[in-house]
Amino acid sequence: MLDPRPHLGEPLALDLLNTRWIEGGPQDLLTDVAGLAVWLHAAGLSERATADERTLEAVLAARSAIYDTVKNATHAGLNDVLEHGRVKRALTATGPTDTPDVPDTAWLPAWLAADNLLHLLTEAPDRIRQCAHPDCVLFFYDTSKNGTRRWHSMATCGNRTKAARHYAKKG
Repeated sequence: MLDPRPHLGEPLALDLLNTRWIEGGPQDLLTDVAGLAVWLHAAGLSERATADERTLEAVLAARSAIYDTVKNATHAGLNDVLEHGRVKRALTATGPTDTPDVPDTAWLPAWLAADNLLHLLTEAPDRIRQCAHPDCVLFFYDTSKNGTRRWHSMATCGNRTKAARHYAKKG
């Protein structure tokens, strides 16, 4: 199955949020294990995780927790997901390493997404955004130089917004 989502390539936490989108009505990639397999593959996790019901439940819990953190500034759910793992630090012959240590592998993708959100919040929390188009539910990490990006995609939502504004002025 090909990834049907309209917006790909965001950091893992936001990519997980973007498994829900609007296209002819609400869509959700994670309604079943087959959709989970698509997301795991797109996220580069298919070699490290199994697409099964337990992993799906964990990933759905992480998606909900990440959404609550980004939209409502609540963090209890995110902390619950993070309780399933830790970062193991070591000094090796090649230098320092940070390795995820998630004993229950069903929680690995969920934990990695939650951990990724922590990194984004540390780097630039104000650059985590939801698309400004009123009918769009997608998220993005603003990497523009001045940090003023408003839409997940200028080619879709940005153009629609500008066209609607233009026609409203003419009407």
